[in-house]
Parts: sequence; C-alpha cells; structure tokens
Amino acid sequence: MDRPQISLDFAPELHLFVAGRRREGRSELRTDGTSTLGHIVESLGVPLTEVGTLLVDGRPVPDSHVPADAEHVSVQGVARPQRPATATAAVTPLRFLLDVHLGTLARRMRLLGIDAAYENPDIGDAALAARSAAEERVLLSRDRGLLRRRELWAGAYIYSHRPAEQLRDVLSRFAPPLAPWSRCTTCNGALRTVTKTSVREQLRDGTERSYDAFAQCEECGQAYWRGAHHARLDAIVSDAVREFGGAPVVAGG
Repeated sequence: MDRPQISLDFAPELHLFVAGRRREGRSELRTDGTSTLGHIVESLGVPLTEVGTLLVDGRPVPDSHVPADAEHVSVQGVARPQRPATATAAVTPLRFLLDVHLGTLARRMRLLGIDAAYENPDIGDAALAARSAAEERVLLSRDRGLLRRRELWAGAYIYSHRPAEQLRDVLSRFAPPLAPWSRCTTCNGALRTVTKTSVREQLRDGTERSYDAFAQCEECGQAYWRGAHHARLDAIVSDAVREFGGAPVVAGG
C-alpha cells in the first residue's frame, strides 16, 4: 500500500527553519502513515515551541494528529501575546531561563524587573531542560535542538543576534509585566532601597560624596546607584515602558 502523501505550507516566520524548497507555497511530502503531525513538523526542522495552530484542510488539529492521504497541512506561527499551554494560574507572571549565549538579554530583562534566570557556564542541554521543567520557566535559546527536548516545560526561539531586537521579541511575544529597577542585573534577586551607610563598604569616595539614593540586592548584596551608566540603562527602560507598558519603580539604578 502506498504511503500517504500530504501537502504542507508554513507561515512566513517559520521559513528560516525549513529547507528552501518548502518556503514558498505548498510542498508535497510522503509520510510513513504512523507519525504524528508534531513529529513530522519537527523532522522538517521546526521546533514545536514556534508552532501555533496546526490546520488540516482548514480545521485545527492537535500535534498528535496522524495525517491521512491527500490532507493539506498549514503550519501557523505562535499568536502574540503568547501564554504557554502548560502555564497555570500559579505561574503568574511567567518566569524565564536563558542559555549561556544570552547573557546580555538576561541582564536587560532583569533591568525591567522580569524574572530571568541565566546559566553561565553552560550546564548542558539536559540540565537546562530539566531546570525549565522543575522551575516552570520558559527556556529562551537560539539552539533549535535544545528547544526540541521533550522534558522542556516551555520554550521559545530567539530569532535575532542583537540584544535590543531580542528584548523586543520577548516583550512582544510574552507581554510580561514590567517593574523596572526592581531586580539585580547580576543575580536576578530582588532589590530593596537602603541607606548609604549600609552599603558604604562597596562605595568609592567619589560615589559616596556624589550619590544619596541606593538599592541593594537581597540575594547577593550588590549595591546599586544612579551612576554614570544610568543614562544608557534608563534609555533601555524608557523605550520598553513606552512600547510595552509598565510603571518605572525607583530603586537605585
């Protein structure tokens, strides 16, 4: 008996994952008659983290659907803003986990008050996926293989190499609530307002004379103040708040 033949098309944002001949219009594919649609899509290079609705002859189907002969499959991208299907009311707001290659993005997310755990040095794909599952964190990565691991709680591919574009992509896709200046950019801990006296041992003479407002991380003890770097960081915060919302929180900087 002949194997089923199906046709597929992919949303434009998914074209970078598939071979060139499948990027425009419909393409034909013979299946083994037993593989699920999710398995077929992933075998063509598209991580399921990047797939939204799957349509078969115009009707939505789960990724467990086994395609029949002559069916047409349309693979849609994720709708924005997205909330992972695994998320529950208990996981509010979403928390994130970033791999070793996304350190700048992690710091910018923390600057905006987003819970962004970051693994450096590299602990390996299995450990990253296990942490995502254990802590119910959305894993952000540019590694397609990592995003195909079954044990992931949830994940998302980071499409750009540029930190500014990476940040906009995450904010657009997941719409996390913003609370700028409320997290430590070094360790992800919460910041609290403190007196100058309590962090004096971390200050140089010029800093102690020039600044009066300080914050400190409750986890690692790092002190923060509005130093020479503040204007650059404030521009990142202001742009994000202007486009995606959120009320700036004054807590050092």
